[in-house]
Amino acid sequence: MQTEILGINEKSLNLAKNIILSGRTVVFPTETVYGLGANAYDEFAVESIFNIKGRPNDNPLIAHVHKDYDISELVSYVPEYAKKLAKAFLPGPLTMVYKSRGTVCPAVSCGLDTLAIRIPSHNGAQSFLRKVGVPIAAPSANISKHVSPTSAEHVYNDLKGRVELILDGGSCSGGIESTVLDCTGDVPIILRSGLISREMIEDKIGVCRVHSPKAGERVLSPGMKYRHYTPDCATMLCADVEEALKAYEELTDKEYVYFMCEDGAARKLCGKNILNLGKTDIEIAANLYAKLREGEKKARLIIGILPEMRDGIMAGVINRFIKACGN
Repeated sequence: MQTEILGINEKSLNLAKNIILSGRTVVFPTETVYGLGANAYDEFAVESIFNIKGRPNDNPLIAHVHKDYDISELVSYVPEYAKKLAKAFLPGPLTMVYKSRGTVCPAVSCGLDTLAIRIPSHNGAQSFLRKVGVPIAAPSANISKHVSPTSAEHVYNDLKGRVELILDGGSCSGGIESTVLDCTGDVPIILRSGLISREMIEDKIGVCRVHSPKAGERVLSPGMKYRHYTPDCATMLCADVEEALKAYEELTDKEYVYFMCEDGAARKLCGKNILNLGKTDIEIAANLYAKLREGEKKARLIIGILPEMRDGIMAGVINRFIKACGN
């Protein structure tokens, strides 16, 4: 299969629509990462996503819709707090899980009675979703467990020959996946941390909990169960610069070792190979996956140093950091 990368215009959107409505997949950009999309009503097309990625079939997908889509066609009830959050943060990097009407194919939610809905803010995503006119089931557009893609080039490197069309919307501004929020109960529960933080949610509705995984339970959201975001090289996770330098000094081959860290730590590592994530929480989130992919091309070992910032959106960054570089 030949894989095309096309800019987003009327011609490429018409092609994307034809592919989707013919039961095949299209890669599209969002503000967080690129998604591998299929018609959420088409069982065969949705199952092909799992095959293309090598994704476990108990890891649910997210249904993406444009901002004017009536989600009452897909879900049975939207609580008042979810309506407030939607008004505050959507379109944007917030996915909300509701009780499903069962109108999309069961493979989207892996047989669960819930459905995760996302309304991305990326203009290219909105144009694509309007053009196709159906909910698009999509995970990130990468080989399962590899680093999520934040550019069309990243997608091409993973899925060349597996997909027909990559809609190129430039580099993703957010960098890590959306926050996933369980909205099936009286109080919202964060299933996956992301760019909409617990503090931001509580500021709008007063209360928000964070899910505590229990042994043997079925996952309600992507990103909850399996190791993700791993580069194609060895990794090591350190709590601070001192621990990282100690580990570095114990290595016999230091030539292809890179430190991935925030700007403050990078300045303490003068003369070393550095993958600098930036200074602010926004920069670090936006750069994380790109730096992991840069590192796997250069390094035999990436030593990740956890950022000092932990609050707000950094909770989601730390989650990805640990899954990428931890044991």
